[in-house]
Amino acid sequence: MSKVKTTYVCQECGIDSAKWLGKCPSCGAWNTMVEEKFTKPTGNEKYNYVKTNNKPASLSQIEPDKYKRLDTCINEFNRILGGGIIPGSLILLGGEPGIGKSTLALQTALKAKQLKTLYVSGEESLEQLKIRAQRINIDNDACLFLNETSLEAILNHISHEQPQFVIIDSVQTLFSETIDSVPGSVSQIRESAGRLLRMAKEKHIAVLLIGHITKDGTIAGPKVLEHIVDTVMQFEGDNRHSYRILRSNKNRFGSTSEIGIFEMNASGLHEVQNPSELLIPHSAEELSGVSIACTIDGIRPFLIEVQALVSTAAYGTPQRSSTGFDTRRLNMLLAVLEKRVGFHLAAKDIFINLAGGIKIIDPGIDLAIISAILSSNVDMPISRATCFTGEVGLTGEIRPVDRIDQRIAEAEKLGFKHMVIPKGSKLQSAKSYNIKITQASKLDKAFKEVFA
Repeated sequence: MSKVKTTYVCQECGIDSAKWLGKCPSCGAWNTMVEEKFTKPTGNEKYNYVKTNNKPASLSQIEPDKYKRLDTCINEFNRILGGGIIPGSLILLGGEPGIGKSTLALQTALKAKQLKTLYVSGEESLEQLKIRAQRINIDNDACLFLNETSLEAILNHISHEQPQFVIIDSVQTLFSETIDSVPGSVSQIRESAGRLLRMAKEKHIAVLLIGHITKDGTIAGPKVLEHIVDTVMQFEGDNRHSYRILRSNKNRFGSTSEIGIFEMNASGLHEVQNPSELLIPHSAEELSGVSIACTIDGIRPFLIEVQALVSTAAYGTPQRSSTGFDTRRLNMLLAVLEKRVGFHLAAKDIFINLAGGIKIIDPGIDLAIISAILSSNVDMPISRATCFTGEVGLTGEIRPVDRIDQRIAEAEKLGFKHMVIPKGSKLQSAKSYNIKITQASKLDKAFKEVFA
């Protein structure tokens, strides 16, 4: 006969312990051990093997094109997924509160009118969903809405309605009657995700799970949740700015190098087909402390405005502040300017801002950062027709960056006349550009070209 056992499970990492612990021995989190009960079978029980209709098949017998990708009618979303949704796939979408996860899911459900969609909300009532749908101003009678948190009831509705696409908002609100723990616990999330995965694979129904994230920026719940799903997507951005970036951290059916850019406004999320036109200014006036950097996020090139302000320190300790750029890397670049080039900035306040409120980790914008700093320091504007790309090393050299041809093509497409790139960049010899290209190996040569 089965015995009921008690264990303590960490709500952060999922490790279990026979006794309660104040600090998790695995992840180091405090006060995350929660008591859970499970049934442990005795050694005298006999296991019955379940008979199924599944049979082994060779690769020649498998038809990969039997189930075509489903169009979400959102091009940026399709790009991240690899061209559309694979029937039977399980997708996990995470992000900060208020970033737009539910809005993106609702727009997908309403825009894909060719799909029979079931939108299950455990956080909002049907009346609240109606209000959000009216704000988006899209109508779709093929989309069904359900306010439910019981996993068994949701599976029954899916079996009865037979939708092609199911959206669960959110997976942390689901609970199963077979698990004796509160919704959002490790056991509930693991059980709910496992049963939804089994249903999706058996009935070839695509499922989108919306997940909360922790204070560390990771998706809440056990790590096994990210292992069992087919695609893990992260919605990033700053609530104080309108731009949102959707990137894929895991994708079994596509590339993880693609990103999608959206703009949030009163009528929902709107796709940004050409982010460079929105992230660079259109003013003809030339101001000091402004440069244009050509960067790449994933495999998508775009240009962004870098703003710098250098002023005499009003207090004893100079300030170093950056928005959208790593402050530690900024300090490193300032040390290179001080040691290798001879610019004395130790007594100056320096502020860096990347326009649009986005964050860039590409080291290829180092040259643009330094150029904007020097432009503000000497109060000399940089030509609006010039852009930069290049990584700066500790010895003051400008190091080559990847995908240089794509960066040059993006700058040429937007009408730039001059581009400063690292010397030794591997350009396609057979391709010619209608843009002046200056290759510089050291910072001093690049400055002579820009501030001549």
